[in-house]
Formats: sequence, C-alpha cells, structure tokens
Amino acid sequence: MTFLALDIGNTRLKWAHYASPRPGAALLAQGAEFLENIDKLADGAWRDMPAPAQVLGCVVAGDAVKRRVQEQMDPWDVVPQWVVASEGEAGLRNGYDHPTRLGADRWVAMIGAYHHMLNQGTPRPMVVVMVGTAVTVEAIAADGKFLGGLILPGHGIMLRALESGTAGLHVPTGEVREFPTNTSDALTSGGTFAIAGAVERMVQHVRAHCGAEPACIMTGGAGWKMAPSMTRPFELVDNLIFDGLLQMAKVRFPVAQAA
Repeated sequence: MTFLALDIGNTRLKWAHYASPRPGAALLAQGAEFLENIDKLADGAWRDMPAPAQVLGCVVAGDAVKRRVQEQMDPWDVVPQWVVASEGEAGLRNGYDHPTRLGADRWVAMIGAYHHMLNQGTPRPMVVVMVGTAVTVEAIAADGKFLGGLILPGHGIMLRALESGTAGLHVPTGEVREFPTNTSDALTSGGTFAIAGAVERMVQHVRAHCGAEPACIMTGGAGWKMAPSMTRPFELVDNLIFDGLLQMAKVRFPVAQAA
C-alpha cells in the first residue's frame, strides 16, 4: 500500500515514493524533473517503480501540466488526488478571504510547517518562508490559524524584470555584499535583501499581533541562497511540502493507513 507524493512547481516536478501514506513512513525513492521532461517519467524514473496505491499531489503549474503528469500514471491504474486549499485541514485553519483561492503549495507547506513545530514541543506562532520561483512569507498563529501572507518575486524573476525593463543590465549573477561596488553584486544583493526585509517585516507583524516571538521556518529550492543573509534565527527544512502531503494523506486515506 505505497504512497506517491507530488510537488509540481513552476519549474520542476518533485516526487517521493513512501511505504505508506502517513508521517514518518519509510522513503522508498525520490526524484525531480524539469517540467519539459515530465513526459518521460513513465519510461524513465517511474518505469520500474511499483504502482502506488494512492497519489496525492500539489500543483501550481496549471491544468495542462497536471494532465501530462496524469498520463504518466496510466500504467498504474491509479487516480491521483490534487490538493485544493480549504477552510481547514490537518489541524490548520485557513484565514484567507476566499480559502480555495490560496495556492495549494502555500497551504501544504504551512500544514507541514505547523506539524513540524508541534513535534518540537510547545505551540508558538510561526513565519513560514518558501523561496522558489516566487517567494511566499506566511504568518500562522500558535493555535493553527493562518493569518495571512506575502507574495513577492524570487531572485530569477527580479533579475529578469530588471533586465527587460532597464537598458544595460544584462549582467551575470553576482555575490551578496553589504556594500556592492559592481552591477552584478548590486542586483543580487538587492534581490536578497528585499526577500530578507519582507521576512523581517512579517516577523515584526506576527510578534505584535500574537504577543510572542515567532519561530521561523524556511523551505524551497533556493532557500539555501537566503540562509547567510537572514537577520534572525530560522530553521531550513528541505521537504516541507512532502511533510504536509503526508499529514494530509493520513486523514484522506485512513483505510490504507489502518491496513
């Protein structure tokens, strides 16, 4: 009764095959593919993988990409479930004005982060940062209510926007410096400090609103780039979306879990 978790972002599909649909299940295999290569999964990375009994996926790349992924599962005869944010699931309550409009990746990552925090002891407010193609900065109260969040462009989008809108800025990626003295470093430092500043502001908001210092968790493929430039303690968690999918699967597939 194995379980396949899918995280389909704007750039890559990441997958993890678990022994069962529950937190702490043994990881059997995992991998990642750029979206342009997902049509090769059935004959490639998934060719010799046993058919999972359940599939739960988080997708932000659009319906066309979702259909392409589903076609790669045809040999398994399994119907995947796709996450849509709701008013509440797996202990988290959704404070968005229109709960179903919250991005699935944000919802799943917050569920993973909330349970990660609960497993460490006393509940406390949280700021959850996901650094990828876009950057999200989420606020969660200690009782599991999602208070709201920020969305801003990631490093790549910032640089491409400046290159397309400003003459003469077609330069290679630079380094993060306190006082940049060349254009490459100025661009890279500006983007990095913009993200760090958004996180700092959200921490201030959560501290004032909740009356307690929030825990800060960061995830996403580009999280490591931000690590040296953060102004406050944080924990870098690699597979927060997979952690969230496992928490959701525990509720969605109870019969499979009992088996």
